[in-house]
Amino acid sequence: MNVCTDQLAMLLADEGQLLSVSSLAYDKRTSAMVEEAQGYIPNTGRAEEVFLLKPDLVIAGTYTARAAVTMLERLNIKVVTIAPASSLKEVRARILDVGAALGQTERAEALAAEFDAGLAALQPDPNARKPRAALYGANGYTVGSQTLSGEMLTAAGFINIATEMGLTHGGTLPLELLALAAPEVVITSQPYPGASRSEAVPRHPVVARMQAQAVSSKMNDGDWLCGTPFVLRAIKNLARHRERLDK
Repeated sequence: MNVCTDQLAMLLADEGQLLSVSSLAYDKRTSAMVEEAQGYIPNTGRAEEVFLLKPDLVIAGTYTARAAVTMLERLNIKVVTIAPASSLKEVRARILDVGAALGQTERAEALAAEFDAGLAALQPDPNARKPRAALYGANGYTVGSQTLSGEMLTAAGFINIATEMGLTHGGTLPLELLALAAPEVVITSQPYPGASRSEAVPRHPVVARMQAQAVSSKMNDGDWLCGTPFVLRAIKNLARHRERLDK
């Protein structure tokens, strides 16, 4: 019932073990496994539709449709709640958590070991130059070092300007401070369709001018959004971007 646990379940479940994934797993803006999701029944997080599937187990996130989760528990359906990963270390932990829930401990340990090896292989040269970068999303939202995205930026060999400004977690970065910080890379996300004023902020003329002067990069939201092994792909792409800066 959660797009992040959906993907871990798809990676770990045995054939025929997984019945349904959330509808968000079919959206490339939120999921890195859109093609794989096609093989499962979509659900929109309503207790009624999940109950009718007659599952032995439901895997949900901490903030997943709380009323629906509570109702399913009252109907004597086992629900395992998995917290979102807020660090690279917790990505590993969540792999093991979902593996334990599915009875796929060995498979989860193997995937966790593969994740560890992949992350170690991506560690930047300590002597390499570290460009300064800004993560800049809707409403000017940014994150510091004690977040998954912040750790991904550091793992790719960048300095996070949010950390320079004293942000450890998430917060709003005013346009003026972004301009004064003058990062070499401005990393934004793909806008959703519609007329959200919050998503107009990353497209403000100030940001557009900075992106013309600095280097613009887009987050692949499907790789960034969840604490899954696909964060390694995002880190690798960021590292390639960093290497191109000095060429």
